[in-house]
Amino acid sequence: MNTDDVLRGVGPRLRQLRLERDATLTDLAEETGISVSTLSRLESGQRKATLELLLPLAAAHRVALDELVDAPETGDPRVRAKPIKRHGSTHVPLTRRPGGLQAFKMIIPPRPDAIVTPQTHEGYEWMYVLSGRLRLVVGTRDLLLDPGEVVEFDTRTPHWVNNPGPHPAEVLGIFGPQGERMHVRT
Repeated sequence: MNTDDVLRGVGPRLRQLRLERDATLTDLAEETGISVSTLSRLESGQRKATLELLLPLAAAHRVALDELVDAPETGDPRVRAKPIKRHGSTHVPLTRRPGGLQAFKMIIPPRPDAIVTPQTHEGYEWMYVLSGRLRLVVGTRDLLLDPGEVVEFDTRTPHWVNNPGPHPAEVLGIFGPQGERMHVRT
């Protein structure tokens, strides 16, 4: 559907909305500040709708602008990222843009016998345990995290993440490669 087709349908929709409200052109003119003759030409299709005219009309009719013009649907909002397998874990990217903060859902299989091998790299990490358990060694601290617990840490501190079992752990993670910290507001 092209723009001209969309705009051609605006007039009849405006007239229908006005009639559903039992409003006259004069009533609508008083409410919007748009002249009766302009409203009449809009409804009959003799005048092309502009944003300047549509905004007060959408407010008067109490409808969203895209509903008023019957705009075509935008693209599918679902994120369809391909899972990444890394060291037996699955990372599902939840953000699309490269660089900056990156969000992931991580599924970490149980590895109760894994050997602690801390790593360091630039960045800052925030993790929220959805299900399962997570063992995090960060610096000199050895933590066991349960569902609903959150941690954040500077990844330049030696750290290691593992699932002690017995079930897979699901974790939401946000990683900032330049060391950005999370700002949680309540």
